[in-house]
Amino acid sequence: MPALLPYYAALVAAILCGILGQVLLKAGAARGADVMGQFLDPSTLVGLGIYGFAAVLYILAIRKIPISLAFPSVSFSYIAVALIAHYAWGEPLGLPQVAGIAFIAVGIVLLHQA
Repeated sequence: MPALLPYYAALVAAILCGILGQVLLKAGAARGADVMGQFLDPSTLVGLGIYGFAAVLYILAIRKIPISLAFPSVSFSYIAVALIAHYAWGEPLGLPQVAGIAFIAVGIVLLHQA
């Protein structure tokens, strides 16, 4: 496992960058008065750049981590973004969302049992 540590670190960094990128895209969308304003918003531009960097990190991670494990692990970002969106923008977090988050979490845990 220690030999794979840099690849798992890249995967975690890719997931965190993806979360940050998504939050910045939402912030840009919330401020943009129109579509062009949204795309030119600094948050949107930085968010897109961070997404690009996340892709580079993900590519590094899947050099040694099986994609059948790495790709589902990225779904952790769905959990984090849903929670951030609830607290930052008041988006719904009712029973259907909580149940979906629980299923995602259980799936990620099960995949990492092997």
